[in-house]
Amino acid sequence: MSNIPETGRTQRVQIRLVVIQILVFSLLLTLGGRLWYLQIRNGQEYTDEAKNNHVQQVVQPAVRGSILDARGVPLADNETRLVVSASRTELMKMKDDGVGVLTRLAEVLDMKPKDVQDKVRLCDAKTPQPCWNGSPYQPIPVTDEATTQQALQIRERAEDFPGITAEPTAVRRYAAPGKANTAQVLGYLSPVTDEELTKAQDTDSPYLRSDQVGRSGLERTYDKELRGKAGVTRYEVDNLGRVIGEAQNDEAQPGASVVTSIDARVQAVAEYELDQAMKAARKEMDRNTNEYYKADSGAVVVMEAKTGRVVSMASLPTYDPNSWVGGISAKDYAELTGKKSNFPLLNRAIQGTAAPGSIFKVISSTAAVNAGYPFDGNYPCPSSYSIGNQTFKNFESQGYGNITIGRALEVSCDTVYYGIAHKEWQKDGGNKPKKNANDWFYKTAHQFGLGKETGIDLPNEVAGRVPDRQWKRDFYDANRESWCKQGKKDGTYVEQLAYEGCAEGYKMRAGDSVNYSIGQGDTLVTPIQMATIYAAISNGGTLYDPTVGKAIVSGDGRTVQEIEPQAHGKLPFKGDTRDKIDQALAGVATQGSAAWRFGGWPQDKIPMHAKTGTAEVYGKQTTSWFATYTKDYSIVMTISQGGTGSGASGPAVRNIYNAIYGLDGEGKQDLKKALLPQPQKALPKITPDGSIVSPKIKPYTPEPPADEGTQALALAVAPGRRD
Repeated sequence: MSNIPETGRTQRVQIRLVVIQILVFSLLLTLGGRLWYLQIRNGQEYTDEAKNNHVQQVVQPAVRGSILDARGVPLADNETRLVVSASRTELMKMKDDGVGVLTRLAEVLDMKPKDVQDKVRLCDAKTPQPCWNGSPYQPIPVTDEATTQQALQIRERAEDFPGITAEPTAVRRYAAPGKANTAQVLGYLSPVTDEELTKAQDTDSPYLRSDQVGRSGLERTYDKELRGKAGVTRYEVDNLGRVIGEAQNDEAQPGASVVTSIDARVQAVAEYELDQAMKAARKEMDRNTNEYYKADSGAVVVMEAKTGRVVSMASLPTYDPNSWVGGISAKDYAELTGKKSNFPLLNRAIQGTAAPGSIFKVISSTAAVNAGYPFDGNYPCPSSYSIGNQTFKNFESQGYGNITIGRALEVSCDTVYYGIAHKEWQKDGGNKPKKNANDWFYKTAHQFGLGKETGIDLPNEVAGRVPDRQWKRDFYDANRESWCKQGKKDGTYVEQLAYEGCAEGYKMRAGDSVNYSIGQGDTLVTPIQMATIYAAISNGGTLYDPTVGKAIVSGDGRTVQEIEPQAHGKLPFKGDTRDKIDQALAGVATQGSAAWRFGGWPQDKIPMHAKTGTAEVYGKQTTSWFATYTKDYSIVMTISQGGTGSGASGPAVRNIYNAIYGLDGEGKQDLKKALLPQPQKALPKITPDGSIVSPKIKPYTPEPPADEGTQALALAVAPGRRD
């Protein structure tokens, strides 16, 4: 028997009971506190999460709106294709990260396994294309060109292809009607990025993870209108994922269509003629270097003179925007962006800059008149002009005696402008400029709209450059340190330039001013700027914002929002200066430097005005410019390293006009063949169901060239300069 007293045993039992009670109470207190935290403190948050756990969303992508030409011909629309996609989320759950599945998929699709794997990897700063720059949580397209047989194999062998889908999907199509590529104007699409998703959350046009976003051209400018609004259906499900009801259904709203001022027929002509002009230039010899012209890039703009609407815009080299649909391949990406690509993604009509050469002289002529030099006064046109030990020559060293400013425009006499610009430089103080120098030539260029964007409705337009005194100072401040480090008085040509720049690079020297007066030196313009200027001369002086978009038509066709032309300024003409410049430019086409390209032109019915330009570029061959207008249109073409203005660009511009007005090589008009004898004012016809009527379009067939007799007559009219 135990010797422990009964009272001691009772005390130990009581202590144990107390301890157990304390433990139980503590557990209850902890549980109660946790319940309070979950139900009271964070109750709303968990309630919301619980609701979300029982709601599943199904997204129905909106059909992207079409981009149409002025007559309703689709330039960009959609077509249904079999798209094979991979779920990266599912692939990453596999032991081999889905390599086996992707290898089997490559075999079915007749692709290389590496190409398939590259398509589904995520883009970052170190990952080259191809890669996926969209959300990693949405299906990643592997191909949009799957055959029906390939899609059936994938769906019937679902156990071999977990995470892989093959579904009919509406994808973007760039139709190139009549071979009118229009690539740089249209742009292309690529998936929305996580960064864009975050930024767009608080806007009135948020992105969904499945969205494709316009990256350039009209696809970017009008992305919000074209994209539409995706449909979202929300289903209530139980904890096993079974649908127990529909919570909400927001129907998809198709994107609006953008009607442009582009005419696909004229676009096809412009692209063809620019390409032919560049090919022809490469067969001509540069007499300065005894090498063939490279003609490595070019651009042409056709614009309505009275509205600023762009009828055609072509840029070479170009690309196929369809290569971006469904994800771009490594080979295609390298061809579009590599060092040897010559950058076909660049729209040289709005992003390519070059010295304008003699087409700049309409600005210099206006500046001279505004500075007090009579348009009809007599000015010497010697074969050369000397300043100190520096001699500036006329093109082909040709002189014309004493002539007017109008005649100087006609024959493109450089020395007339040299003389006037030099006098103005002296009046402004020369090397010791006055505090408030007049700077007529620079001021007038700004008034013509140079040195700033035109405001065209295409992204990434560049402003060009007017090398005035402020630019000189800014350029000097930015480069002084570098110049002073490498400059040598008796070094190489580049070192001597650096030495001079270090010493007085901030000065506006006489040579700078006279060179500037003929569109040379540091002046940079774009084709769209010059097309806008020549259109303004045609219409009497109004500078319009160039536009490509003409109207936005809602997906159901019920709402049409027209995009009206907007003016941004007036040319600084005084009195009858515009009319005299207009008359002189008509003379360029009939008896001046462009006359040999307009032999047989019906000047009495369709007055033609033109200006040729051949710009010298340090280290390169000359840039060809040809600027023209009628009462309806202005056309400007440029070819980098293409030779002379009338020599390289002239025939192509003439052929574009022939197609527009229905003229043959001898100037006889057939209105049945005319594409746009006058600008098109009406919008395309919209049917009651909201669709837009699209007329058929035929590929461009060039007219035969003028006969030898007509060409000989044209040469006889203008036997001299071929600027």
